[in-house]
Amino acid sequence: MQASIEAAKIGLTTFFLLYASWSDYKTREVSNNVWILFAPPAFALTFAELFLFDFSMFPYYGLCFALTSAFAIILFYAGGFGGADAKALMCLALALPFYPKEFIKPLGETSPIMDMFFPVTVFSNSVVLAALTAIYLLFHNIVWRWRTGKQLFEGEQKEAPIGKRLLVLVTGYKVNVEELKEKWHIYPLEDVEETGSETKRKLLILPEDEEREAIIKRLEKAVKAGKIHKKVWATPGLPMLIFITAGLIIALVYGDIVWALIRLFIGK
Repeated sequence: MQASIEAAKIGLTTFFLLYASWSDYKTREVSNNVWILFAPPAFALTFAELFLFDFSMFPYYGLCFALTSAFAIILFYAGGFGGADAKALMCLALALPFYPKEFIKPLGETSPIMDMFFPVTVFSNSVVLAALTAIYLLFHNIVWRWRTGKQLFEGEQKEAPIGKRLLVLVTGYKVNVEELKEKWHIYPLEDVEETGSETKRKLLILPEDEEREAIIKRLEKAVKAGKIHKKVWATPGLPMLIFITAGLIIALVYGDIVWALIRLFIGK
């Protein structure tokens, strides 16, 4: 019976996170209705499981939800998270506060955190996956520089802080302005500023959705006028929800990636 409840919680969580990830990718928005529909059955299933099979874990359930919620809210206000990402973690804490070991056994590494604060493992897995995309983009940009012989940063971009340039290198790549205009999910990482007869190029972190079209128009105008090259910095801007969903699946099937890396480095 407990395994059936855990299976239902896994199915429920996976369904809502997959839908939220798809919605975030397609529209860059996730309706609050997703979390309103997700949270009540998530809480009800976990409450029923603990009430029937392990009443002593109720305090830990409350602690897990409180710590996960606090962590998600802090990240949101610090700018490291979107609102949907924070709500996803909080709903995950309602549904799967602990690893569902009665239903599934991980193929790889488990950790004490994974057993008692499962959302933390999901989040750490998602961070590792996001970091892997950063390594890929950095390698891609280095190869592009080597193959084309062109500068990665031009004009005023060279004067940008090294931290900003590094962030652009691990989150973006060079694309034609036409491609940037056609593909809605690609966001510009640079803008131009007209000062008299001069055109200054500046790097961006990630513009808001409402700024995207205006920036692209300015870049397109500068390219047509021959003031800048047609290839500009841009990012696919994959939503963190995709990484959280992938982190959940990996946590359920394999386990804790960070714990496995730590054990590998310390030789245990």
